[in-house]
Amino acid sequence: MSEQQQPAAPAATAPEILRYTAFSTSPDGGNPAGVVLDAGGLDAPSRQRIAAEVGYSETAFLTPPPPELAAEAGSSGRAFTIRYHSPEAEVDFCGHATVATAVALAERHGPGNYAFATRAGVVPVTVDDELRATLTSVPPRISDITDVDLTAVLEALRWSPADLDPALPARIAYAGNDHLVLAAATRARLADLDYDFDALRALMLRLGLTTLQLVWRESETVFHVRDPFPVGGVVEDPATGAAAAAFGGYLRLLDLAPDGAVLTLHQGEDMGRPGLLTVTLPEDDPRIHVSGTATALR
Repeated sequence: MSEQQQPAAPAATAPEILRYTAFSTSPDGGNPAGVVLDAGGLDAPSRQRIAAEVGYSETAFLTPPPPELAAEAGSSGRAFTIRYHSPEAEVDFCGHATVATAVALAERHGPGNYAFATRAGVVPVTVDDELRATLTSVPPRISDITDVDLTAVLEALRWSPADLDPALPARIAYAGNDHLVLAAATRARLADLDYDFDALRALMLRLGLTTLQLVWRESETVFHVRDPFPVGGVVEDPATGAAAAAFGGYLRLLDLAPDGAVLTLHQGEDMGRPGLLTVTLPEDDPRIHVSGTATALR
């Protein structure tokens, strides 16, 4: 048989891409995420291409866990390496895609404990019998933002200093990614989001921010939040588990919420995609718990 007559190599099988929306029981709410449960044959450029084609805020990709996590998980088979890609870049951690992935696994393998090795550290997730997932963040921290940088961010947002709630000071909060927490003085200010996309994106890239966590405090334990995400190529994230974890750490580290507090975060209402995130500050653990549901998109 001549070289021209050799049979062609079989084409690589395209990975199955699942689609879920996290932090909602309705497909019309929450934050959609792509989930690839077997991404072993995908390199980083392939993952990035798929995430751009899916077009959600993030798509999660699972591969086998690192040896130390595999040994810790034993024979359960419930430990994984997970990578997250927005349409424009890889991100270290994504809460809503983690919740979506854990629920997708629980639907196939049953509820229980799962563990994900992220670029930010190991994130355990427990899925209960009602398929409600609770992730445990990496240890949170906060840092200051300079007055010059804060002024530039406010200008890009088209906010003024008077639009801020002085009881909740501006800080950069981390629980896997850096998020700038800015508290609006009124619900109307939070609802009116019309920012300079390119200017805010440039500032966030310079400061290493993943999103802005814009919040309005309805009560001691109830908040409304919005998350601009221009660095990911997305105007706004409908429900942001990573930012919710960072915000829980922010409140605890600034003594603005006590240990044991259970917070309710409403997000996505102003986008027409309402989502509900529960943030718990455990009494015996410095890490933050973020809980929510996920619904398959058919």
